[in-house]
Amino acid sequence: MTSTYRAWTLVKRAEGLPSSDLFELRDFESVPLADGEVRVRNEWLTVGPAMRVRMAAETRGYLPPYGLGDPIPGWAVGEVIESRSADFKPGDRAMHQFGMRDYGQGPASAFEKLPASGASEHYLNAMGSTGFVAYYGLFEIAKAKAGETLFVSAAAGAVGSTAVQIGKAIGLRIVGSAGGSAKGERLKEIGAEAVIDYKTPGSLEEKLAAAAPQGIDIYLDNVGGEHLDAALASANPNARFAISGMIGSYNQERASDTMHHLNRIVTQRITIQGYLPYADRADLLDAFREQMSAWIANGTVRPWQEIRDRLESVPQAIEDLFTGGFSGKPLIRLNPEGARP
Repeated sequence: MTSTYRAWTLVKRAEGLPSSDLFELRDFESVPLADGEVRVRNEWLTVGPAMRVRMAAETRGYLPPYGLGDPIPGWAVGEVIESRSADFKPGDRAMHQFGMRDYGQGPASAFEKLPASGASEHYLNAMGSTGFVAYYGLFEIAKAKAGETLFVSAAAGAVGSTAVQIGKAIGLRIVGSAGGSAKGERLKEIGAEAVIDYKTPGSLEEKLAAAAPQGIDIYLDNVGGEHLDAALASANPNARFAISGMIGSYNQERASDTMHHLNRIVTQRITIQGYLPYADRADLLDAFREQMSAWIANGTVRPWQEIRDRLESVPQAIEDLFTGGFSGKPLIRLNPEGARP
């Protein structure tokens, strides 16, 4: 076993956009495995928008704040190197939330065994919570039907880019919002019929009205704020809004006053529902993975991800995530020379 492991810690609370100086890489002593525990050498990590909520001093979401100086939890996949559980043996692949560090250790119940073959990093992206959020929002919340118009905010992000590809697969007309022409061109390649560049001059409301002149039937929201207000303005009668995140407000102490079309919830009879699929319907995870595995195998879904190398890159990856520096899912490869492709 290793005598120590390295882990990223939060050393001060975030105010506004998170910056690299909020974090410190520290050494921690490893403890011997107890009965029923597993130790994993992490190979892939990921960062996500929900991390910003946990950097606050008070509870602002469904998970508690990070403890200052404690190893930061996060999703990771890797190889079991030691086990005192009958459920795992050395060499098994596993996914868990002892991330942001080079080794993860805990009770076997906190680890999910993954298939021995295939790209295990997909379980941090399209085969994991990212894909499940997109899938659940479209099928369970929006009840999407072929021929409808879908608007996706943060469409070049992890959830958004997966939703675009699922939407194309089931026959939706898709309008995506992203920042910059390069992201827009990539979105068109994976299925968006129209793309709004929210960074160019002009109001989002006018841009969406031009991109979807017949209105929108479904909105998959990852941003909130002005995007949500624009979607309300373009919503058709009985539109369904699936709210999976509001990254636009995560760095604010209070939401900005950007909502001008709330009355349309009534006049258009819009259904708006927030959701947490792992908490709401974890029983659907197997069916989702079976379908997503088939889509990946036949090329319908191509997991969109951007890879950074080594544990040391975590703080910059977090900073870049909140300033639009990523396309697709941010992944961190701990051992670029030896990690499985």
